[in-house]
Amino acid sequence: METSIVGVGVSISDRFRSVVEEKVARIQTLAPKALRLEVKVTHRAYRNGRVPDETVELTLLGKGPVVRAEAVDADKFTALDLALDKLAEQLRRAKEKRIDGRHHPRGAHFEKGSGSLTGIDVQPASVDVLEAVATGTIPVQPEEEEDYSPVVIRTKTFEPEWMSIEEAVDRMELVGHDFFLFVDVRTDHPSVVYRRKGWDYGVISLTTQAPPSEEALAS
Repeated sequence: METSIVGVGVSISDRFRSVVEEKVARIQTLAPKALRLEVKVTHRAYRNGRVPDETVELTLLGKGPVVRAEAVDADKFTALDLALDKLAEQLRRAKEKRIDGRHHPRGAHFEKGSGSLTGIDVQPASVDVLEAVATGTIPVQPEEEEDYSPVVIRTKTFEPEWMSIEEAVDRMELVGHDFFLFVDVRTDHPSVVYRRKGWDYGVISLTTQAPPSEEALAS
């Protein structure tokens, strides 16, 4: 498996590269079909007296879904170990799900009459959550301020992927995020699955029906 290591605000020593190469064997055992592991180390320094930290981001690429993990610590070697532990755990979960799926086929079933989902531990978003999303009143926890800078909105654009809710939950676990955007193959609606408490998940879907035109309203 090919390994790529880059540093942002920090140089990558030969010792760090050798440690990465030694520890990659763990990942190869869990993901033998993986083709490339990208390692990104970012150094962050603060002016308010806070101790600088190192963020290690791991991205595993192959024929299957992309798997990501990251960790932060004052020492980049410790951050590397933490990120590798997260990546290995995500790969183990995915492997266990594949084995369990072969013995116990899973799948979400939608009941048209009741509108309920069975066969997967996902609950539709509540009315309160939908109203909060629609009105933009979701409470946001303020982050610790570092150095002052103008507001920057980071944007990312992805190609749409059609999949089931169950597949979206699996993909969310693989990338280690708290949510995952997709297009529901059952309804063709843009949707997002998100993590709730414990191992519960929620799903929010957007209807694609256009609002009535002014001519239609006038008639």
